Amino acid sequence: MSKLKPPVNSADHQEGNINADIILVEYGDFQCPYCGRAYPLIKRLLKERGKDIHFVFRNFHLSEIHAHALAAAIAAEAAGKQGKYWEMHDRIFENQDLLADDFLLSSAQLLGLDMKQFKMDSKSEELQTKIESDFDSGVRSGVNGTPSFFLNGAKLLTYDETYQSLYNAIQSESKKISH
Repeated sequence: MSKLKPPVNSADHQEGNINADIILVEYGDFQCPYCGRAYPLIKRLLKERGKDIHFVFRNFHLSEIHAHALAAAIAAEAAGKQGKYWEMHDRIFENQDLLADDFLLSSAQLLGLDMKQFKMDSKSEELQTKIESDFDSGVRSGVNGTPSFFLNGAKLLTYDETYQSLYNAIQSESKKISH
């Protein structure tokens, strides 16, 4: 079974309860239609079980098949430099069919970002390194498609694109921890 490498750390974008016993990590591609379908499932899971779950999103852009995936990852990371990572993340997934440079720039404006800083950050080596590091960690963890989920460090093999499969995996993990 594939293990998460490296473990969740301060470089990761995190939502939910950072002290939760359940850590769900998604390797995702902002342009991937399957990630787009997983997005509302994760949002629902966080809404219903957010106090029990620590959620992390790592970039795994598949640029060969998704022309705008890297630009979207850069935009989200640049927004993150101004404290708006999750707002940009959500906006991109909620508008996947609009992905293009114009949309990403208008999204940054809509989120009230400092545009000069956003453009500078978008070109920074630091963000490129972060995105490459996420991708490399996915490769080392055995990710070969998106979305790929890890639950408490182990690759989740039961996800079948349904909310119930995620919910059941969380429930099963909760039972293991409480025993």
